[in-house]
Amino acid sequence: MKKYGYIFLFLLAAAVLYQCTTHKLLVSTLTNNPPKADINSSPVIPANESIGKMKLEPGMTISLIASEPLVSTPVAMMFDKKGRIWVLEMEDYMPDTTGKGENEPLGKVVVLTDKNNDGVMDERKVVIDSLVMPRAFCLIENGILVAEPPRLYYYDLANDKPVKRTLIDGKYTVGGNVEHQPNGLYRGLDNWIYNANSAKRYRKKGDKWLIETAHEKGQWGITQDDQGRMYANDNSANLYGDFFPPSLGLTNKNQKGMAGFNERTVSDNRVFPIRPTPGVNRGYMKGVLDDSLRLVNMTAACGPMIYRGGLFGADYEFNAFVAEPSANLIKRDILTEKGNLVKGVEAYHGREFLASVDERFRPVSLYDGPDGALYIVDMYRGIIQHKTYLTPYLANEIGKRSLIKPLSCGRLYKVYPAGKKLTRVTFPEDPLKLVALLGNPNGYVRDKAQQILVDAKPQQAIPALKEALKSTNPLFVTHALWTLEGFGELQADEVLALLQSPQWNIRMQALTASPAVIAQKNYRQFVPVLTQMVNDTTAAPYVGFVTNAIKTYDQKLADNILFALAKRHPKNIFIADAIVSNLQGREQAFEKEMLTYLPDTSLAINKRINRVVVAIEDAKLNSDPKLMAKYYPRGVAIYGTVCKTCHGEDGNGVTALAPPLNRSEIVNGNKVTMISIVLKGLSGPVKIAGHVYKAPEISGEMPGFADNKDFTDDDLAQVMNFVRRSWQNKGDKVNPADVRNLRAKLASRQKVFTMDELSAPGKAAAADPSIKTN
Repeated sequence: MKKYGYIFLFLLAAAVLYQCTTHKLLVSTLTNNPPKADINSSPVIPANESIGKMKLEPGMTISLIASEPLVSTPVAMMFDKKGRIWVLEMEDYMPDTTGKGENEPLGKVVVLTDKNNDGVMDERKVVIDSLVMPRAFCLIENGILVAEPPRLYYYDLANDKPVKRTLIDGKYTVGGNVEHQPNGLYRGLDNWIYNANSAKRYRKKGDKWLIETAHEKGQWGITQDDQGRMYANDNSANLYGDFFPPSLGLTNKNQKGMAGFNERTVSDNRVFPIRPTPGVNRGYMKGVLDDSLRLVNMTAACGPMIYRGGLFGADYEFNAFVAEPSANLIKRDILTEKGNLVKGVEAYHGREFLASVDERFRPVSLYDGPDGALYIVDMYRGIIQHKTYLTPYLANEIGKRSLIKPLSCGRLYKVYPAGKKLTRVTFPEDPLKLVALLGNPNGYVRDKAQQILVDAKPQQAIPALKEALKSTNPLFVTHALWTLEGFGELQADEVLALLQSPQWNIRMQALTASPAVIAQKNYRQFVPVLTQMVNDTTAAPYVGFVTNAIKTYDQKLADNILFALAKRHPKNIFIADAIVSNLQGREQAFEKEMLTYLPDTSLAINKRINRVVVAIEDAKLNSDPKLMAKYYPRGVAIYGTVCKTCHGEDGNGVTALAPPLNRSEIVNGNKVTMISIVLKGLSGPVKIAGHVYKAPEISGEMPGFADNKDFTDDDLAQVMNFVRRSWQNKGDKVNPADVRNLRAKLASRQKVFTMDELSAPGKAAAADPSIKTN
């Protein structure tokens, strides 16, 4: 790996200082009345002046804690147990509107240190360099996980230097492009590491790494609440979340789209920028910008965080914060919990928690920290849209305001209540003191204390952890339980005792942990406890999920619990899907037996079982994927890189992103309609198989690829042929000449199509006689 010498560092710093006109780092003063933005100009704002361009929620203050040259194009950060800030830098991302040079090894992992304890970072140390487009990282034990597509590596560290690199997963980011690839590497409450945009989770056990299936969710960024439930979002959706912890419901690979996971948590997508935002990818489309040229709805939502810091006060408990870099703002949402459901609304209408008039302010990731503050990663650059989807309109906007350069800026901020003294919690070496921190009001502190203990597994902490299970503080009990699970020391009798707790949150955690301790010698002890919970509507889905662990030792006993759940809650979709999670490989037989108990096919339980049975039968009719790969190799590759994330590997669509391609009238119909969509894009709603798909069930728009120089006419023909012949589709062949002819005809068109245009007789651009529809 490259080593930075002092001379190079000096030259680098001088160059960045020149490009970004950065002055000495200061904690700036917020005016809350920032100057109006000049729509024709977006100059680089010196770091020490950046806060003066912001408007923040009254009662809050914001401090600049790092900027260039200490940090460059940051996309993720995390604290270590010493309180230092580790930053992942993606300097190679989109050097210009064509993405030329994007694969240069410029990415880095750096660590920043506050040497004089004034709250501002003073020292930068490069730990790992020469990375290509790194996605995410995670500190664990004495090393660090780093996602560098398509691989996930673990680096053993000594004195902040890599001494060994181990490949953990060679297919961490198979398929997808930079905007649709796994990221996050978030250490969950249950000691597993989760990702956004991924169906995998990871865990280190001794010298081995475990890789398991996980619920797929989100696009960029992932977070959890105090109960360990996960939240994410996609570019056009404020917040999605799980109603249940992420380790549940993973036991039936035939089951897709499980109820209670990746649910729309906050449906408010309206944003309120304080500057005109014409530089968004679809700014030319009606309704994207308002009359003052401000973005109307989210188009780049990312980096969500559930605030758990305990510093902001009661009004901020169970709040979510979501970054929107294209609108230069951060949104606040207020969440509420009722039974198993978590729903939320935007905290304000007509304004935001934080917004800036600086177009280059690009908040991409949000975090909590050891002092309870909210930390903001500002990539600070002009271009954030990847070339795969970048429209000529946006390229023109970038050129008009000279947004390409510089590429080496970046800022980190923290937000906290005005007048409150920030006290950073430090993490002691003494394991007993670490155990005490598991009950701290700050969620970050609890998580970090748990992680330090699980990483080191000091045996002298075990008695204190077991004693903590008797606490009346549910958060203390929760983290003690999962810390013991991380040690491999959690016992069945301890979980059984917690299942009798009068506090639901403790029973909930005990239910979630039950599969880790249920074994041949004790499973009968759990059966009466689970059976007793069947009547509790809130606990019942958990009972359904956990019953799968009983099935391993006694299927009849397990099925008795499942039938009891179905009889008591036949209309509850969450309980129905929890039951189905037990049925892999025997869905049809169980469906027949269930119908003898509950013959009404309109009940949720029967509909959800039948849904999986039908999907299994449908899959048997699909085309041979190996044959498709032989005929259309480039099409398979492009589909996996560009299309799969939204339309699904099986072509059946992805909730909140895109509708099905499998058996779609568009795919199987007039090929000119499909070519038109692939070239110029499609804006919803869209009707497929009698169902109208529209936001929020799908994203509002599919981008076109006519202006993407990476895809030739032959490339686009191949991917369309792959789709038109895969699964159960029987569409006729698309020739490269078909694509070329229609590309020429549509060259002047800037807008995406609507289905009304494409289906209107005589109006569709698809009416091209030069293309045969044999």
